[in-house]
Amino acid sequence: MPEQPIFYPVLNELYAVQIARDWNAKHNTPKRGYVTRFAVNANYLRLYEVKTVGASMHKEYWIPAEALDEFNRNIVGKIEVTHEFSGEIKS
Repeated sequence: MPEQPIFYPVLNELYAVQIARDWNAKHNTPKRGYVTRFAVNANYLRLYEVKTVGASMHKEYWIPAEALDEFNRNIVGKIEVTHEFSGEIKS
């Protein structure tokens, strides 16, 4: 999100689902949450420490917003959407 100074790619799908379903689809506008999967060059990721921010499954990298162009250049292959959640109330 534009107001965040850090991009937080997470390291496992269960954690990503929690964020997309339980936070993004409920608290963001529009009320949607997506989980994506992609690979990043391991040599590049060595520049960053893995952070645990809650339970042991809550592992993520903290990539400064100003480093996102370089991060994006180090994505390997395609970005795949694996889950989609809606917090919209259906009538």
